[in-house]
Amino acid sequence: MSANTQDRELLEMAAKAAGIEVIYCPDKQAFEYVHPLRYGNRFWTPITDDAQALRLAVKLHIDLYINHAVRVDYRITGSPTVPLYEAIEPDPYAATRRAVVRAAAEIGRAMP
Repeated sequence: MSANTQDRELLEMAAKAAGIEVIYCPDKQAFEYVHPLRYGNRFWTPITDDAQALRLAVKLHIDLYINHAVRVDYRITGSPTVPLYEAIEPDPYAATRRAVVRAAAEIGRAMP
């Protein structure tokens, strides 16, 4: 469950967008839920967990399009829809999760 600096920032901003309270645990190099019993899991890992990434996409109304690349469309309140692309190779599942987390992070960055 390692999280490099870029992934750590993405996950922090994505959690903010979703209204999920997490704390970074340096010893585990992962984010833990502040209230783990609410989520049925101890760790916030949508960048590696398909189910968490899908829940994040649904919660934030992120549209997914998968073809030769992964495209997600997201909207920041009061702005037009923005497309974001992620290369589908070598792992389309990882690419989809990363695209969802990147879009969620952009939404989180735009929040006060």
